Amino acid sequence: MSNETIYLPAERLQAFMEKVFVRLGVPADDAAVCAEVLITSDLHGIESHGIGRLKMYFDRIREGILNPLTTIDVVRDKGAIAVWDGNHGMGHVIGRKAMLKAIEKAGQSGVGIVAVRNSSHYGIAGYYAKLAVEKGMIGVTFTNARPSIAPTFGTSPMLGTNPICFGAPSDMEYPFLFDAATSISQRGKIEVLAREERETPSGWAIDKEGNPMTDTPKLLVDLIRKDAAMIPLGGIGELMGGHKGYGLATMVEILCASLQNGKYLTDLRGFDDNENRIPHALGHFFLAMDVEFFTELSDFRKTTGEIMRKLKSAKLARDAEKVFIAGEKEYESIRRVRREGVPVIPNLQKNIRIMQEELGLDDELIPNR
Repeated sequence: MSNETIYLPAERLQAFMEKVFVRLGVPADDAAVCAEVLITSDLHGIESHGIGRLKMYFDRIREGILNPLTTIDVVRDKGAIAVWDGNHGMGHVIGRKAMLKAIEKAGQSGVGIVAVRNSSHYGIAGYYAKLAVEKGMIGVTFTNARPSIAPTFGTSPMLGTNPICFGAPSDMEYPFLFDAATSISQRGKIEVLAREERETPSGWAIDKEGNPMTDTPKLLVDLIRKDAAMIPLGGIGELMGGHKGYGLATMVEILCASLQNGKYLTDLRGFDDNENRIPHALGHFFLAMDVEFFTELSDFRKTTGEIMRKLKSAKLARDAEKVFIAGEKEYESIRRVRREGVPVIPNLQKNIRIMQEELGLDDELIPNR
């Protein structure tokens, strides 16, 4: 195994991840979807949700808390609205099907919404919004998550990092694509820091007394033990707007739990009262809006593009490179990663090696040196 970061072609990583999912019992078509969602994250430069997350799914399927066979029950389906139960299957598969159904409904009614309960981690939210954007629609998705964020003026981890994602087509080379956690940093970023053996920046998380936590391995353990919490967007207290991040995280929780009668807050820990592992039972929300029910798509693209271009023309701050638009860095990352490969650090190589050996994959992605 290399002691240095290596760069692997995205296509090779995607094929490897697909094989891993198949060996774990995920049907071939579903495995392809899971691998596509993960490699999209790596292509976007979001290292927390790509190949770096594969070991998490590997462990959860092996532990029996994630069902490799995804079955979906339709709880309600009325006009533009549907409610589904994912039966603790693969979140990527559930998410793709749900957004495609929302897109179908939007094509009929202008708006389509699918709410999902009893799902699992579905990767980057941006993948699903882009499905709508590719059809000339606005795409919105939210998901709740295992408890990490403390409410403003509290120290207990109660809300998930609950991302907000909004995508819209434009006439530029890339769409507007906003995809961000409602905490200062997503939990996956902490996991990346752990693999890189780096400290967590002060201000991202606190212990149960409200003191800053920077010990990354301890933070990950204490989040599970409920002895630490992450901070909502804006920071501690209200002075810098922490209550706004807290409010947005709660909004996501309501849309991902209340609408579909799903689990919420600390019930998403993944443990029962006796601390035995159980499915996380996450909830998702998907919305698609057909632009042409409002205006001509060409006009919408042009106006959105003009908004983006005018924002980029703002006077630059001292030492700033340029003004970025949500979705621009991802667009640039895709071109760079396609050219240079996906970075795989030594500790991630170690995890890949474990999966290779335990699943008996004969094509070695990471050679044992």
